[in-house]
Amino acid sequence: MQIKKLSLENFRNYEKEEFSFSPGLNILFGKNAQGKTNCAEAVFYLCTGSSLRIRHDRQLIRAGAPRARIAAVAENRYGEVSIEAEIGENSREIRVNGNKIAKNAELLGNINSVFFSPGELRLIQDGPDERRRFLNLSLSQLSRSYYTALLRYNRIVEQRNALLKDRDVSLVLETLPLWDEQLCLYAARVVAARMEFTARLAPLAVETHAFLTDGAERLSLGMDKVYEGDEEEIAAQLRREMQGAYERDLRLGFTGVGPHRDDLKISIGGMDAKGYASQGQARTAALALKLAELEIFKERAGEYPVLILDDVMSELDLPRRKKLVSRLQGVQTIITCTHAERVLYGKDCNKIRIAGGKIIR
Repeated sequence: MQIKKLSLENFRNYEKEEFSFSPGLNILFGKNAQGKTNCAEAVFYLCTGSSLRIRHDRQLIRAGAPRARIAAVAENRYGEVSIEAEIGENSREIRVNGNKIAKNAELLGNINSVFFSPGELRLIQDGPDERRRFLNLSLSQLSRSYYTALLRYNRIVEQRNALLKDRDVSLVLETLPLWDEQLCLYAARVVAARMEFTARLAPLAVETHAFLTDGAERLSLGMDKVYEGDEEEIAAQLRREMQGAYERDLRLGFTGVGPHRDDLKISIGGMDAKGYASQGQARTAALALKLAELEIFKERAGEYPVLILDDVMSELDLPRRKKLVSRLQGVQTIITCTHAERVLYGKDCNKIRIAGGKIIR
């Protein structure tokens, strides 16, 4: 899987530019605040329909412009695919091979990507929300059915939470089992997919982490709550848990049981990484998870996704930079950095210098 061309028009600080990417290493380099990360963000947006940096799409539009346009021509194992997004102040239109899509689920899987930036330290250091986001983003690209189940689950949780705030307690208790029937159906799909994904991710991440650290530290990870059986049995277990929590949910006014409360437990050397990992340890652990994620995409989708490494090299020492680059064989990689020579090491690559939202040729 690779992106061949990327066009940006009134996107962030770009007025109009077109990028050509090679199948291997692509280095976007230049001084800080010139637009390197903006280009990487555009690639990720076309893969997932969202940005990791902002909440509202209108923030992607260049100052003074009425709308932004991003377009890419890519190639996956099924052939060539074109994706185009037009973003207005209060509107968005995405086309895949010229056809307008009605749902974001139709975008996912056309171009897969794994994104890593210094901000990914949140995956290790912050609360469960960040680790659930990691799981959801990966699984949604790999499985549209997971994405749909997650959307429906979250929607029912919102409706259930609204019901729990109703002052008519007898009505709430009478209605909750009806909501829980549907809720647990989608929850079981989410839980089962996460457990399967994590079971495969864990050994890959452990091996990659050992490679990056020369075996000096041991990484381990797994879901904080494990359910037994198939989806039907998982749904039954969740229903029992929810029924047992009715009194607490009523008192607190929200749903306290379900995959929206789960966590991915990560430890280094037997210690909880969230509380004990240094900046360097957190960075290496997060990078190991992302490189392991690459391998899962290769196994499930039949080809590697596009790897985006935003300002990562400056945060790694020389041995780990070399180790990282050595693992990127066969993966189209877009790297942003201030100095291209930091990542070359004699490798063939496509160097693109950026200044002020323009390619300097």
